[in-house]
Amino acid sequence: MKLLVTGGAGFIGSAVVRLAVSRGHEVVNLDALTYAACLENVAEVAESPLYHFEKADIRDRATLDRVFSEQNPDVVMHLAAESHVDRSIDGPGDFIETNITGTYNMLEAARSYWVSAGKPDGFRFHHISTDEVFGSLPADPDVQFTETTAYDPRSPYSASKAASDHLVRAWQETYGLPVVLTNCSNNYGPYHFPEKLIPVIILNALAGRALPIYGDGSNVRDWLFVEDHADALLLVAERGALGRSYNIGGENERSNLELVKTLCAILDEKRPKVGGDSYADQITFVTDRPGHDERYAIDPTRIREELGWRPSVTVEEGLARTVTWYLDNEDWWRPLQERHGVGQRLGAG
Repeated sequence: MKLLVTGGAGFIGSAVVRLAVSRGHEVVNLDALTYAACLENVAEVAESPLYHFEKADIRDRATLDRVFSEQNPDVVMHLAAESHVDRSIDGPGDFIETNITGTYNMLEAARSYWVSAGKPDGFRFHHISTDEVFGSLPADPDVQFTETTAYDPRSPYSASKAASDHLVRAWQETYGLPVVLTNCSNNYGPYHFPEKLIPVIILNALAGRALPIYGDGSNVRDWLFVEDHADALLLVAERGALGRSYNIGGENERSNLELVKTLCAILDEKRPKVGGDSYADQITFVTDRPGHDERYAIDPTRIREELGWRPSVTVEEGLARTVTWYLDNEDWWRPLQERHGVGQRLGAG
């Protein structure tokens, strides 16, 4: 396939780009290189004849039309988005412009290209979204998000992604654009931008700083290793049924406090503190995020039964690999700590 991947210099997008190129797909990486993007994320494939980079903003329709016309993709994988909930609380405008208007531009550019190309059978628009569009779950472990769960977004970020999901479905119903959608749980792994929970904990621990946990740490998330997610996304892009949505989860629910304690234990083993103290001694509880959803959990039955996909690692295995990666790649994360907002408390309301 020839893939047009938006946001391919970001965390999840770069994992898709690296995996797709390694499997022999031709990839066009379209990215505006905003604050969370990093071309070092795709350095290992940058010299491949299968890889091409287009610096472009999904809010710029004319440029999108040019890219579609010149590149003639078989599949669009739309990952470009503003994604940090805390930043959406402080500045929701960027999330509306990028996640809603940008997705509208992508849909219209894709539709124009698809029609002009004679509506080829193999073309599809794969929209990548989040489980946060479904809102918050109760503590009952038998209750999980399914593909038919009603939307109930609680933050500017999740509301903007919910809106983009609705646009994609509307373009399929109204114009016949061939689409597939996926909604994923919390991703983690190598190249995770250092404003999110797991890299914050790892890097603060190494620096001897407080390990901040919102509220009492009881909020639960389902954790998905990013390389597993990239594998699932390519599978849906190739074999997912048109018009269908698939929830992608890690089958690894942990409270934030459990997760941080696990990270501390891994760090205690891999980079012991002088004197033998535990990194867990640095845990500090801070004022909770406004509107903090209590629990997310995905029922992965559909993607398992229809496409045969399951995650390959437990959260403990994935966290160990992630910690090792950060210990070995200071040259990657150190410069990113100087970018705007990194290391600061955002989204306090």
